[in-house]
Amino acid sequence: MSLVPSLDPSFAEIDTCQIVALQGAPSAVIQTLLADIAARLTKRGLRVVGVVENSNDGPNPCKSMGLRSLHDDRVFSISQNLGPGSQACNLHPEGLALACAAVQDSIAHGADVAILSKFGKQEAIGGGLIDAFGAAIAAGVPIITSVSPAMMNEWRQFAGEFAECVTADKAQQDSWLERWPHHA
Repeated sequence: MSLVPSLDPSFAEIDTCQIVALQGAPSAVIQTLLADIAARLTKRGLRVVGVVENSNDGPNPCKSMGLRSLHDDRVFSISQNLGPGSQACNLHPEGLALACAAVQDSIAHGADVAILSKFGKQEAIGGGLIDAFGAAIAAGVPIITSVSPAMMNEWRQFAGEFAECVTADKAQQDSWLERWPHHA
């Protein structure tokens, strides 16, 4: 049996865990789509946990990033002020660790679906939300996330054959979500 979800018409599964990574749109569009999917699944009565990225649309969105909890709407700041001369992204590891711990706690208290904002550079090196991914997998909770094309090699090393990428266009369709197996 395989954990690899097929794009059409349904997903194969191993035990109860599936992983879907959305691609094919800018990050802000993907994050909005993840929040929309969470709302649609919640409306169906599913317990949806996880985090989606919120960023300020200023000249440098990296300066004011946060992760919003889908469980209780808390926002975890994942930015830190590096001063006016900084040219680097200002990712705040402590905020990211707090968000990850909150997701892990939500999963431990019961979840039907985990939505994790992305598998990115931090996750590729064993940080970021990687422990939340692990908690969901261990609990048999299906995961919906995103991954940029730049991180595909690392994503494949992490997820291997246990995940499938779905285009943002396809994920916006209610028919895709209707066919996706879940546990109410």
